[in-house]
Amino acid sequence: MLGSGLSNQTGAAVAALAFPALGPAGVVAVRQWVAALVLLAVARPRPRALTARQWGPVLALAAVFATMNLSLYAAIARIGLGLAVTLEFLGPLSVALLSSRRRTDALCAVCAGAAVVVLTRPRPGGDGWGIALGLLAAGCWAGYILLNRTVGRRVPGAEGSAAAAAVSAVLYLPVGAVVLAQRTPSAGVLGCAVAAGVLSSAVPFLADLLALRRVPAAFFGLFMSVNPVYAALVGWAALGQRPAPVEWCAIAAIAAANTLSVAAAARRARPARQPDPAGPGPSGVTARPAGYAVGDSRTHDGGHRSRGSHHRHDSGGA
Repeated sequence: MLGSGLSNQTGAAVAALAFPALGPAGVVAVRQWVAALVLLAVARPRPRALTARQWGPVLALAAVFATMNLSLYAAIARIGLGLAVTLEFLGPLSVALLSSRRRTDALCAVCAGAAVVVLTRPRPGGDGWGIALGLLAAGCWAGYILLNRTVGRRVPGAEGSAAAAAVSAVLYLPVGAVVLAQRTPSAGVLGCAVAAGVLSSAVPFLADLLALRRVPAAFFGLFMSVNPVYAALVGWAALGQRPAPVEWCAIAAIAAANTLSVAAAARRARPARQPDPAGPGPSGVTARPAGYAVGDSRTHDGGHRSRGSHHRHDSGGA
Protein backbone atom coordinates (compact mmCIF):
# COMPACT_ATOMS: atom_id res chain seq x y z
CA MET A 1 0.00 0.00 0.00
CA LEU A 2 2.90 2.37 0.73
CA GLY A 3 4.52 1.54 -2.60
CA SER A 4 1.24 1.97 -4.44
CA GLY A 5 0.68 5.44 -3.00
CA LEU A 6 4.20 6.68 -3.68
CA SER A 7 4.18 5.33 -7.24
CA ASN A 8 0.76 6.84 -7.92
CA GLN A 9 1.63 10.36 -6.77
CA THR A 10 5.03 10.33 -8.47
CA GLY A 11 3.31 9.36 -11.71
CA ALA A 12 0.76 12.15 -11.28
CA ALA A 13 3.53 14.73 -10.89
CA VAL A 14 5.28 13.41 -14.01
CA ALA A 15 1.99 13.45 -15.92
CA ALA A 16 1.42 17.10 -15.02
CA LEU A 17 4.56 17.98 -16.99
CA ALA A 18 2.85 16.71 -20.18
CA PHE A 19 -0.43 18.62 -19.70
CA PRO A 20 0.62 21.71 -21.70
CA ALA A 21 1.36 19.61 -24.78
CA LEU A 22 -1.23 16.81 -24.61
CA GLY A 23 -3.86 18.03 -22.18
CA PRO A 24 -5.31 15.81 -19.43
CA ALA A 25 -7.31 13.66 -21.88
CA GLY A 26 -4.30 12.95 -24.07
CA VAL A 27 -2.11 12.07 -21.10
CA VAL A 28 -4.78 9.76 -19.70
CA ALA A 29 -5.15 8.03 -23.08
CA VAL A 30 -1.42 7.28 -23.30
CA ARG A 31 -1.41 6.27 -19.64
CA GLN A 32 -4.25 3.79 -20.19
CA TRP A 33 -2.55 2.24 -23.23
CA VAL A 34 0.73 1.77 -21.39
CA ALA A 35 -0.98 0.32 -18.33
CA ALA A 36 -2.89 -2.15 -20.50
CA LEU A 37 0.28 -3.30 -22.29
CA VAL A 38 2.14 -3.82 -19.01
CA LEU A 39 -0.70 -5.65 -17.28
CA LEU A 40 -1.48 -7.81 -20.30
CA ALA A 41 2.17 -8.84 -20.50
CA VAL A 42 2.27 -9.66 -16.78
CA ALA A 43 -1.09 -11.37 -16.29
CA ARG A 44 -1.87 -12.77 -19.77
CA PRO A 45 -5.64 -12.94 -19.23
CA ARG A 46 -7.84 -15.40 -21.13
CA PRO A 47 -10.98 -13.45 -22.06
CA ARG A 48 -12.83 -16.51 -23.35
CA ALA A 49 -12.32 -18.28 -20.02
CA LEU A 50 -14.09 -15.53 -18.06
CA THR A 51 -17.73 -16.13 -17.21
CA ALA A 52 -20.53 -13.55 -17.28
CA ARG A 53 -20.31 -13.37 -13.47
CA GLN A 54 -16.64 -12.46 -13.79
CA TRP A 55 -17.03 -10.04 -16.70
CA GLY A 56 -19.60 -7.89 -14.83
CA PRO A 57 -17.25 -6.43 -12.20
CA VAL A 58 -14.35 -6.37 -14.70
CA LEU A 59 -16.30 -4.09 -17.07
CA ALA A 60 -17.50 -1.93 -14.18
CA LEU A 61 -13.92 -1.61 -12.93
CA ALA A 62 -12.75 -0.60 -16.41
CA ALA A 63 -15.36 2.19 -16.58
CA VAL A 64 -14.52 3.43 -13.08
CA PHE A 65 -10.81 3.25 -13.79
CA ALA A 66 -11.13 5.35 -16.97
CA THR A 67 -13.40 7.96 -15.36
CA MET A 68 -11.28 8.22 -12.21
CA ASN A 69 -8.09 8.96 -14.12
CA LEU A 70 -9.63 11.54 -16.44
CA SER A 71 -11.45 13.40 -13.66
CA LEU A 72 -8.36 13.41 -11.43
CA TYR A 73 -6.01 14.69 -14.14
CA ALA A 74 -8.50 17.35 -15.21
CA ALA A 75 -8.75 18.42 -11.55
CA ILE A 76 -4.94 18.53 -11.23
CA ALA A 77 -4.77 20.79 -14.31
CA ARG A 78 -7.23 23.24 -12.69
CA ILE A 79 -6.51 23.19 -8.94
CA GLY A 80 -3.08 21.56 -8.59
CA LEU A 81 -1.77 18.18 -7.49
CA GLY A 82 -2.07 18.56 -3.71
CA LEU A 83 -5.67 19.78 -3.57
CA ALA A 84 -6.89 17.38 -6.28
CA VAL A 85 -5.42 14.34 -4.54
CA THR A 86 -6.71 15.55 -1.18
CA LEU A 87 -10.26 15.78 -2.55
CA GLU A 88 -9.87 12.38 -4.20
CA PHE A 89 -8.94 10.85 -0.84
CA LEU A 90 -12.48 11.55 0.39
CA GLY A 91 -13.48 8.43 -1.60
CA PRO A 92 -11.42 5.86 0.33
CA LEU A 93 -12.08 7.79 3.55
CA SER A 94 -15.81 7.29 2.99
CA VAL A 95 -15.23 3.57 2.46
CA ALA A 96 -13.33 3.44 5.75
CA LEU A 97 -16.08 5.25 7.64
CA LEU A 98 -19.00 3.31 6.15
CA SER A 99 -17.52 -0.19 6.28
CA SER A 100 -15.71 -0.11 9.62
CA ARG A 101 -17.42 -1.61 12.65
CA ARG A 102 -14.58 -0.74 15.01
CA ARG A 103 -14.49 2.48 16.99
CA THR A 104 -10.72 2.85 16.65
CA ASP A 105 -10.84 2.74 12.84
CA ALA A 106 -13.71 5.24 12.78
CA LEU A 107 -11.83 7.65 15.07
CA CYS A 108 -8.68 7.29 12.94
CA ALA A 109 -10.68 8.00 9.79
CA VAL A 110 -12.23 11.12 11.34
CA CYS A 111 -8.77 12.31 12.41
CA ALA A 112 -7.37 11.72 8.93
CA GLY A 113 -10.37 13.46 7.37
CA ALA A 114 -9.91 16.52 9.60
CA ALA A 115 -6.25 16.66 8.59
CA VAL A 116 -7.30 16.47 4.93
CA VAL A 117 -9.55 19.51 5.45
CA VAL A 118 -6.56 21.39 6.90
CA LEU A 119 -4.46 20.41 3.88
CA THR A 120 -7.25 21.52 1.55
CA ARG A 121 -7.84 24.84 3.29
CA PRO A 122 -10.98 25.60 1.26
CA ARG A 123 -11.31 29.27 0.35
CA PRO A 124 -14.12 31.25 -1.30
CA GLY A 125 -13.68 31.99 -4.97
CA GLY A 126 -11.97 28.68 -5.71
CA ASP A 127 -12.29 26.74 -8.95
CA GLY A 128 -15.73 25.13 -8.72
CA TRP A 129 -15.21 22.86 -11.72
CA GLY A 130 -11.85 21.71 -10.41
CA ILE A 131 -13.36 20.87 -7.02
CA ALA A 132 -16.26 19.05 -8.68
CA LEU A 133 -13.84 16.99 -10.77
CA GLY A 134 -11.85 16.15 -7.64
CA LEU A 135 -15.03 14.97 -5.91
CA LEU A 136 -15.96 12.88 -8.97
CA ALA A 137 -12.53 11.26 -8.75
CA ALA A 138 -13.24 10.58 -5.06
CA GLY A 139 -16.46 8.74 -5.88
CA CYS A 140 -14.67 6.73 -8.54
CA TRP A 141 -11.88 5.80 -6.12
CA ALA A 142 -14.43 4.48 -3.63
CA GLY A 143 -15.96 2.35 -6.39
CA TYR A 144 -12.49 1.26 -7.48
CA ILE A 145 -11.73 -0.11 -4.00
CA LEU A 146 -14.93 -2.12 -3.76
CA LEU A 147 -14.85 -3.37 -7.36
CA ASN A 148 -11.17 -4.32 -7.17
CA ARG A 149 -11.93 -6.53 -4.18
CA THR A 150 -14.78 -8.19 -6.07
CA VAL A 151 -12.58 -8.77 -9.11
CA GLY A 152 -9.84 -10.17 -6.88
CA ARG A 153 -12.30 -12.69 -5.40
CA ARG A 154 -13.85 -13.81 -8.66
CA VAL A 155 -10.91 -13.81 -11.07
CA PRO A 156 -7.66 -15.68 -10.33
CA GLY A 157 -4.32 -13.91 -10.25
CA ALA A 158 -4.14 -10.51 -11.93
CA GLU A 159 -6.20 -11.53 -14.97
CA GLY A 160 -9.16 -9.41 -13.91
CA SER A 161 -7.05 -6.29 -13.49
CA ALA A 162 -5.40 -6.82 -16.87
CA ALA A 163 -8.75 -7.35 -18.59
CA ALA A 164 -10.17 -4.18 -17.00
CA ALA A 165 -7.11 -2.17 -18.07
CA ALA A 166 -7.42 -3.50 -21.62
CA VAL A 167 -11.09 -2.50 -21.86
CA SER A 168 -10.27 0.94 -20.48
CA ALA A 169 -7.49 1.33 -23.06
CA VAL A 170 -9.90 0.47 -25.87
CA LEU A 171 -12.32 3.14 -24.62
CA TYR A 172 -9.56 5.73 -24.95
CA LEU A 173 -8.51 4.79 -28.50
CA PRO A 174 -10.70 7.43 -30.20
CA VAL A 175 -9.81 10.06 -27.59
CA GLY A 176 -6.10 9.50 -28.00
CA ALA A 177 -6.36 9.40 -31.78
CA VAL A 178 -8.07 12.81 -31.89
CA VAL A 179 -5.56 14.40 -29.49
CA LEU A 180 -2.50 13.01 -31.26
CA ALA A 181 -3.92 14.07 -34.65
CA GLN A 182 -4.30 17.66 -33.48
CA ARG A 183 -1.00 17.89 -31.57
CA THR A 184 2.51 16.66 -32.25
CA PRO A 185 4.10 15.92 -28.88
CA SER A 186 7.84 15.70 -28.44
CA ALA A 187 9.64 12.56 -27.31
CA GLY A 188 10.02 14.04 -23.83
CA VAL A 189 6.28 14.68 -23.52
CA LEU A 190 5.46 11.14 -24.66
CA GLY A 191 8.04 9.84 -22.21
CA CYS A 192 6.29 11.64 -19.35
CA ALA A 193 2.92 10.19 -20.40
CA VAL A 194 4.39 6.69 -20.69
CA ALA A 195 6.04 7.00 -17.26
CA ALA A 196 2.71 8.12 -15.81
CA GLY A 197 1.10 5.00 -17.25
CA VAL A 198 3.58 2.74 -15.51
CA LEU A 199 3.80 4.63 -12.20
CA SER A 200 0.17 5.71 -11.78
CA SER A 201 -1.68 2.80 -13.38
CA ALA A 202 0.22 -0.47 -13.82
CA VAL A 203 2.09 -0.51 -10.50
CA PRO A 204 -0.78 0.69 -8.24
CA PHE A 205 -3.33 -1.50 -10.06
CA LEU A 206 -1.38 -4.68 -9.30
CA ALA A 207 -0.34 -3.57 -5.81
CA ASP A 208 -3.89 -2.62 -4.81
CA LEU A 209 -5.29 -5.89 -6.12
CA LEU A 210 -2.84 -7.87 -4.01
CA ALA A 211 -3.33 -5.64 -0.97
CA LEU A 212 -7.13 -5.87 -1.07
CA ARG A 213 -6.85 -9.65 -0.90
CA ARG A 214 -5.05 -9.31 2.42
CA VAL A 215 -6.64 -6.38 4.27
CA PRO A 216 -10.23 -5.25 4.92
CA ALA A 217 -11.72 -2.48 2.77
CA ALA A 218 -12.03 -0.16 5.80
CA PHE A 219 -8.35 -0.53 6.66
CA PHE A 220 -7.34 -0.03 3.02
CA GLY A 221 -9.52 3.06 2.72
CA LEU A 222 -8.01 4.58 5.85
CA PHE A 223 -4.45 3.74 4.87
CA MET A 224 -4.94 5.55 1.55
CA SER A 225 -4.72 8.77 3.57
CA VAL A 226 -0.99 8.49 2.84
CA ASN A 227 -1.77 9.76 -0.67
CA PRO A 228 -2.32 13.41 0.34
CA VAL A 229 0.90 13.11 2.34
CA TYR A 230 2.74 11.76 -0.70
CA ALA A 231 1.16 14.45 -2.89
CA ALA A 232 2.48 17.17 -0.56
CA LEU A 233 5.97 15.65 -0.45
CA VAL A 234 6.16 14.96 -4.20
CA GLY A 235 4.78 18.41 -4.98
CA TRP A 236 7.48 19.91 -2.78
CA ALA A 237 10.31 17.85 -4.25
CA ALA A 238 9.28 17.75 -7.92
CA LEU A 239 7.11 20.82 -8.46
CA GLY A 240 8.51 23.26 -5.89
CA GLN A 241 5.27 23.45 -3.88
CA ARG A 242 6.53 23.93 -0.29
CA PRO A 243 3.95 23.04 2.42
CA ALA A 244 3.27 25.56 5.17
CA PRO A 245 3.92 24.64 8.84
CA VAL A 246 0.20 23.98 9.46
CA GLU A 247 0.22 21.60 6.50
CA TRP A 248 3.16 19.69 7.97
CA CYS A 249 1.12 19.34 11.18
CA ALA A 250 -1.77 17.91 9.16
CA ILE A 251 0.59 15.47 7.45
CA ALA A 252 1.84 14.35 10.86
CA ALA A 253 -1.75 13.84 12.03
CA ILE A 254 -2.49 11.64 9.02
CA ALA A 255 0.62 9.57 9.68
CA ALA A 256 -0.38 9.22 13.35
CA ALA A 257 -3.88 8.05 12.41
CA ASN A 258 -2.40 5.39 10.13
CA THR A 259 0.05 4.27 12.82
CA LEU A 260 -2.71 3.95 15.42
CA SER A 261 -4.89 1.94 13.04
CA VAL A 262 -2.03 -0.43 12.18
CA ALA A 263 -1.17 -0.88 15.87
CA ALA A 264 -4.80 -1.62 16.75
CA ALA A 265 -5.01 -4.18 13.96
CA ALA A 266 -1.85 -5.88 15.23
CA ARG A 267 -3.25 -6.07 18.77
CA ARG A 268 -6.48 -7.61 17.51
CA ALA A 269 -4.49 -10.21 15.60
CA ARG A 270 -2.45 -11.44 18.58
CA PRO A 271 -5.11 -13.71 20.11
CA ALA A 272 -5.47 -15.46 16.76
CA ARG A 273 -1.81 -16.50 16.77
CA GLN A 274 -2.30 -19.66 18.84
CA PRO A 275 -0.24 -22.82 18.41
CA ASP A 276 -1.72 -25.09 15.77
CA PRO A 277 -3.02 -28.35 17.32
CA ALA A 278 -1.27 -30.18 14.52
CA GLY A 279 2.02 -28.67 15.66
CA PRO A 280 4.51 -26.37 13.94
CA GLY A 281 5.66 -26.77 10.38
CA PRO A 282 9.08 -28.00 9.24
CA SER A 283 10.70 -24.67 10.05
CA GLY A 284 9.32 -24.65 13.59
CA VAL A 285 6.78 -21.91 12.79
CA THR A 286 3.08 -22.63 12.68
CA ALA A 287 1.72 -21.75 9.26
CA ARG A 288 -1.32 -19.52 8.90
CA PRO A 289 -3.99 -20.23 6.31
CA ALA A 290 -3.55 -18.80 2.86
CA GLY A 291 -5.26 -15.45 2.39
CA TYR A 292 -5.30 -14.68 6.15
CA ALA A 293 -5.43 -10.94 6.73
CA VAL A 294 -3.82 -9.53 9.84
CA GLY A 295 -6.42 -7.82 11.95
CA ASP A 296 -9.32 -9.19 9.90
CA SER A 297 -11.36 -12.09 11.26
CA ARG A 298 -13.88 -11.76 8.46
CA THR A 299 -13.91 -12.87 4.87
CA HIS A 300 -13.93 -10.19 2.17
CA ASP A 301 -17.69 -10.47 1.74
CA GLY A 302 -18.34 -9.76 5.40
CA GLY A 303 -19.06 -13.31 6.53
CA HIS A 304 -17.38 -15.09 9.43
CA ARG A 305 -14.99 -17.98 9.19
CA SER A 306 -13.21 -20.11 11.72
CA ARG A 307 -9.52 -19.75 12.31
CA GLY A 308 -7.60 -22.09 10.09
CA SER A 309 -10.01 -22.06 7.18
CA HIS A 310 -8.59 -21.46 3.74
CA HIS A 311 -9.43 -18.66 1.31
CA ARG A 312 -9.65 -19.69 -2.31
CA HIS A 313 -9.68 -17.54 -5.44
CA ASP A 314 -11.43 -19.16 -8.35
CA SER A 315 -14.19 -18.50 -10.83
CA GLY A 316 -16.75 -19.38 -8.19
CA GLY A 317 -15.68 -16.66 -5.73
CA ALA A 318 -14.15 -16.85 -2.29
